[in-house]
This record gives sequence, structure tokens and C-alpha cells, in this order.
Amino acid sequence: MDVIRQFGLQLVEVARHLGPIEVLDVAVVAFVLYQLLRLLRGTQGTQILVGLILLAVVGVVSTTFNLVLLSWLFRNATVYIIIAIILMFQPELRRALDQLGRIGHIGRPLSRFNARQYNQAISEAIRAAERLSVKRTGALIAFERDVGLEDYAATGVRINGEISTEMLQSIFYPNSPLHDGAVIVRGDRIIAAGCLLPLPEEGSVRERLGTRHRAALGLSLASDALVLVVSEETGNISVIEEGKISRNLDTDSLRRRVALKVPSENGNGLSRFRIRR
Repeated sequence: MDVIRQFGLQLVEVARHLGPIEVLDVAVVAFVLYQLLRLLRGTQGTQILVGLILLAVVGVVSTTFNLVLLSWLFRNATVYIIIAIILMFQPELRRALDQLGRIGHIGRPLSRFNARQYNQAISEAIRAAERLSVKRTGALIAFERDVGLEDYAATGVRINGEISTEMLQSIFYPNSPLHDGAVIVRGDRIIAAGCLLPLPEEGSVRERLGTRHRAALGLSLASDALVLVVSEETGNISVIEEGKISRNLDTDSLRRRVALKVPSENGNGLSRFRIRR
């Protein structure tokens, strides 16, 4: 009981000296830790983090009980441990910095995103997806938004042509040399076709997915792109964004799903979305 009473008195003493700056400091640290745990949730980084915590506990124990050899080992290995942490958490760190750059309108001055052109491109892509779905022709179309996709466009064949339903159908025609890759759309133009997209890390996807869906999921985790996928096996249309898959969309639900995600140019939320029939 004495220990609990002493601990309570210490807490009261600490709280008495807390000011607005200290409270803000604690709140910021708590927010950063919360976001870090959110990034690690569901990834292999969780197990790595647990291992690092165990190593830290061993280090504290070695210092407390004056274990000379173990303490020496930890002191000399600190630099290498830090380098190993950076290498092991590289995907999570990239994702954290990418999300930080998307806060508010920080990244907008460097972005070429145009909502009007985006609307037009989506309209043409939906019409093409409907026709490809009927014929069970696979397709993978990625729409660039605030995060640039130039690195992935460089892996394909440059098109730099205005997007149209007919153009998309010809690209994904089964005998076309570009039909196996992804089409990347910027504004209302197809900048490249036959592109290679990043696959998600092993173990990060629990459900079984085909190659097209895995590539679309990988791109959605690495950027803010919206990806439209037509399954070659079933003809089903899916929309993938921010690591989330909306499957088996019919014409109306597809239009509603995409329309809800169109940013407005004036920044007041959702913009109007009109499909050209």
C-alpha cells in the first residue's frame, strides 16, 4: 500500500507542474505513436517491433543488474541496430512519409491533378470496362491523382494519347502486346500502357487474389491512385483504392463507387460526376 500511495503522490506532483506546452508535447508524441502502430498493424513489421521491444528489455536488464558483457554488446551494437531498423521498416517509413505529404493540401502545389479531366477519363474507362466485362477480357487501369505514377509509367510503352473507350478496348484486346500490363491515366490522357505495378509484400494480403488484383492492390498501397480492374476469369469489375477492394460492381454501383471518390477542384468535398452514356 505504501508503494501505491507513493506512486500516487508522485503522479500528483508531476500533474502539478504540467503546463500547456507539456500537455501538447505528450499529445503529439501519443499521436505519432498511434499513427506508427496503425501503419504496422497487419504487416510483418508488428513482429519485428515486438522483437525490438524484447531486445530493449534485455538491454535494460543487463544495465540494471550490471551484466558487463551483455551491456558492452548492446552499447557497441546500437549503431547497427538503428541501421537494421531503417532497412527492416523501409516500406512502413515510405508509407508514413507518403501519408504525411497527403495531409490537407500540402502536396497539391506539385500535383497535376485536374478533377474535370479526371471525370472525363473515368467516364470513358467505365464504358470500356462494361464492354470488356461482357467479353471477359482482363483490364487494369490506374488513375493518377496527387501522387505521381511516373516511375511505373516508365516500365511500359509511352502512349501520350487522349483516353477513349475504343483506345482502351484496343489496348486490352487479347492479342495486343500490351494487354497483360496496366494502363496509367493522367488527367484525360493515357500516358503509358503495358506498365508493371508493385506487388504487395508477402503476407500482407490474406485473401487469394489474381495477379491483376494483387498489382492493383500494391499500387493503391504505394499511392493514392484509384485502380479499375476487370477480371479475365469472371468478367467482374472491381475498384481498388487505399488498399480496399470493392468487388463485383454492376454498372450503377460502379458509377456510384467511383463518383463518391472524385475530389472537387474547389476543395469543398465531392464534385459532380456525370457519365456519358
